[in-house]
Amino acid sequence: MHVAIIMDGNGRWARRRGLPRVAGHRAGVRTVRRVVERAPDLAIRRMTLYAFSSDNWKRPAPEVQSIFRLMRAYLRIEIERLRERGVRLQIIGRRDRLPKLLLREIERAEFLTTEGNRLHLRIAVDYSSRDAITRTISSVSQRLSHEPQASGESLQNLLSLALSSGSGDVDLLIRTGGEKRLSDFLLWESAYAELFFTDRMWPDFDMSDLDTALADFKRRERRFGAVPKDPEQSIAPALGQPQ
Repeated sequence: MHVAIIMDGNGRWARRRGLPRVAGHRAGVRTVRRVVERAPDLAIRRMTLYAFSSDNWKRPAPEVQSIFRLMRAYLRIEIERLRERGVRLQIIGRRDRLPKLLLREIERAEFLTTEGNRLHLRIAVDYSSRDAITRTISSVSQRLSHEPQASGESLQNLLSLALSSGSGDVDLLIRTGGEKRLSDFLLWESAYAELFFTDRMWPDFDMSDLDTALADFKRRERRFGAVPKDPEQSIAPALGQPQ
């Protein structure tokens, strides 16, 4: 199962408590730790967390710098814990604009967790789904330029593989903080994802909230464009027939 989470509400959580926004980001890191530790026990094998969007560069420079410092600290402190729990860490998004010290920690963390097989954890940093799709199309088109008969299906398969980094499509996408939009996150991979929105701010998101989202997901019937399992029951009300 692939669960993606838009971790929203850190700044508002802090503001409501009269704290600087960075305090909300620190609290959010603790929530990341709890969720990552719990995920494998819930049959979650792939998880993608939205940590920093390409649009977040518009925030005040001191806040951006604080976020990157927290990321570096997380990678340094958590690396052994991730290895012990069989977590493979991967950072997705652009890397050419990241601070060199952060990039160094990213590369180290990815290398040291390569063998993790209980959870594939992807963290989106300087990420834009539109940008990722555009760059991938350009790359794949160049690879297929020598194949004039390449089908649309071949192109789609290559795009899916490249964009998902082997993690496959998203099954459940959770957004905290009360907003109800995707904000340029995993647009391709979430084509058939079930969406779960909660007003809970990310620092307050606990394991009961995760359990609630998963329980809601399990109650849904995923048809992927097909008819319901029992079409007779589905059309009966419309025809005025007893169910």
